Amino acid sequence: MLTKLFRSRPHARMGETLYERAVDQARQPDFYTTLGVADRIDARFELYTLHALLLILRLRDDDQDGDEGGAEAAQGLFDTYVSALDHALRELGVGDTSVGKKMRKLGEAMYGRMQAYEAPLRDGDQTALAAGLARNVFESDDAATGTALARYAIASRRRLAVQGFGSLLKGPDWAEIAA
Repeated sequence: MLTKLFRSRPHARMGETLYERAVDQARQPDFYTTLGVADRIDARFELYTLHALLLILRLRDDDQDGDEGGAEAAQGLFDTYVSALDHALRELGVGDTSVGKKMRKLGEAMYGRMQAYEAPLRDGDQTALAAGLARNVFESDDAATGTALARYAIASRRRLAVQGFGSLLKGPDWAEIAA
């Protein structure tokens, strides 16, 4: 019984590594300077979610090709992301009694974004993705506002799709951030 508690958790460690890679990319200054993403907590949350989703989709695709480790690594990334959100709320001073409510709200937002972006990313549907990104990242009803970010996300999806698992862990092959 205790051996389960103290066993090695390689997929959790992979999730932490992949989460760091997603956050590092989402913090690239070009998102804010070139694409015009506002440097606010909510906009950063949107970029973190987009990058985590790109990696989760890539990892799940591995399982479709017969590699069973992809889904476990994707779950490790997702779990790490949720844990980081909890930690961030606590660092912002949210009290223990309020954390649950706020985490539920953030979890619903994160899940909603992932649901909204997954099909357009899988289909390479830049128009649908741009509309969702414009609404959520840029708080705009003008879908054109999200076009450059949608183009980046779809290009990143393509580049990640051809990258090997080991290489992905070392550093995802993100697309260039361009207007």
